[in-house]
Amino acid sequence: MYQDSYEDEFVGNIDVVADSYAMVDDRDYEEDELLLQQQQQQQQAQTQVGVQQIPEQVRKFLGHLYRNLLSNNVNDLSYNYDNQFIRLSEKYFAKSAWPEPQYVAALVGDDGIFLTLYRELYYRHIYARLHPTLEVRFRSFENYCDLFNYILNSNGPLELELPNQWLWDIVDEFIYQFQSFCTHRSRLSKRSEEEIALLKANPQVWNTYSVLNVLYSLIQKSNINQQLLAAQQGGDVVEAAGEFGSRALYKMLGYFSIVGLVRVHCMLGDYTLALQTLENIDLNNNRGLFTRVTSCHVTVYYYVGFAYLMLGRYADATQAFVHILTFVTRTKHYHQRAHQFDSVNKKAEQMYALLAIAVSLCPVRVDEMIHTTLREKYGEQQHKLQRGGEEALEVLSELFLYACPKFIIPNPPNYDDVASEPMEPQEFQLKIFVREAKLQLVVPTLRSFLKLYTTMSLDQLSSFLDIDSNELRNQLMVYKQRYRQVKWTGNADLLAGEVVPTTDLDFALQQDMIYIAESRVGRRYADWFIRNTNKLQDIINTLESRQKASIANAGTQSEEVA
Repeated sequence: MYQDSYEDEFVGNIDVVADSYAMVDDRDYEEDELLLQQQQQQQQAQTQVGVQQIPEQVRKFLGHLYRNLLSNNVNDLSYNYDNQFIRLSEKYFAKSAWPEPQYVAALVGDDGIFLTLYRELYYRHIYARLHPTLEVRFRSFENYCDLFNYILNSNGPLELELPNQWLWDIVDEFIYQFQSFCTHRSRLSKRSEEEIALLKANPQVWNTYSVLNVLYSLIQKSNINQQLLAAQQGGDVVEAAGEFGSRALYKMLGYFSIVGLVRVHCMLGDYTLALQTLENIDLNNNRGLFTRVTSCHVTVYYYVGFAYLMLGRYADATQAFVHILTFVTRTKHYHQRAHQFDSVNKKAEQMYALLAIAVSLCPVRVDEMIHTTLREKYGEQQHKLQRGGEEALEVLSELFLYACPKFIIPNPPNYDDVASEPMEPQEFQLKIFVREAKLQLVVPTLRSFLKLYTTMSLDQLSSFLDIDSNELRNQLMVYKQRYRQVKWTGNADLLAGEVVPTTDLDFALQQDMIYIAESRVGRRYADWFIRNTNKLQDIINTLESRQKASIANAGTQSEEVA
């Protein structure tokens, strides 16, 4: 009975609601449809105008890029990306954004994955050439989420191939925009009330956990660590790769994500974890995957060297910087036209500053070519560091702030207290570094005096340094302890090593006498002749090219006169 009455009442209510809804719908449907048609016509007209405003050369480029993406033509895609995109950006969009994605959609049939990749280029160009607004930062994060969700959450491996340079730039730009957002977010005094309210309402945007989750997910999906381990142990790499890792898209994204994690951990100040992340990458392998992209190659050694520097392993830091700077110096002529040249050159300049710090704190012999360049760039600063004192600390701070990574605060600030901003992460890391480096600054000062003698008294050295003999004895003990460091032995574990002397100058203290022993390494004359022969050849080539140009100009002028 209850059921019957319930059903009658229920059906009756539905009839009433349905009748009244139908009446309202009939009256408003035509107006809604007309309004919708008008909006669609306006959007179509705006799209047509927007498409017509795109330069013809740019439209052809987008068409070629779209067709090459559909056909997985990696070679042509590489040319489109490395050359044409950069050239068109310089020509048409040096001070403006690329065409809106909604206009580009009309040219490519509203293809989802192409538009996602185009938006990645679109927002990256805004970050590089313009000043991104908070809305742009939000939209770029959403686009990265769409891209990575499409790659990671597919039922099977995607039939998509991209050049290694593009894949590296995607990971690298993703981390750069994360760092940029964290810096932008932490400076509340420069944000408007509307921006603060928007940041407070969207804590998930560029969240540290989300960024780390993307990188770890790409590593896990590709089984890249298992592949690298199998390659080291002589196992079956194909079996270790699995269904997804056997595809170049997933393999290279996973590999570049390992390098990206090293960068993120350094930005967070966890240098031990940064080095542990590279446990399966053999830096001694000159054919490693990181060498396929020059900017990735440089990034690996920059962050490895910086992590060693912050851990007090100055000899290892010097070795890392010298290795990559030698590579950059010898190959710079091949990369001058590449779009990554500016970033590589900037990183090289920073590494020279870090190398000046490392060599001053722990004097070791370096490659003569690098030593000459270092002396030209930072010779004066190195002399100040050797003298010690407050002046040395100022130089140390200046070089560190110029060359260090952009550190971040992982957690959002207190949006309710705009006045109290936290300490700048750069200043915090500088404070940690200087506290350790103060103890090390006695090494170059003492070494500069000890290398002049084979035997000297404690009182004589204390008079030179103008300090008490007891204080000098303490400094000599500090020197003795500091010049023995853990040095990497070349195996896969970058944190492992042996405790060895890192300087060529040793001494023994017997009562009040100091006995000094210096091990001299013979100068490599062959390297000197090779380097100067190459310089002479460059000068000859330059003179010959100028002579040919002058002869050609003279011939042109004589023809015009005739």
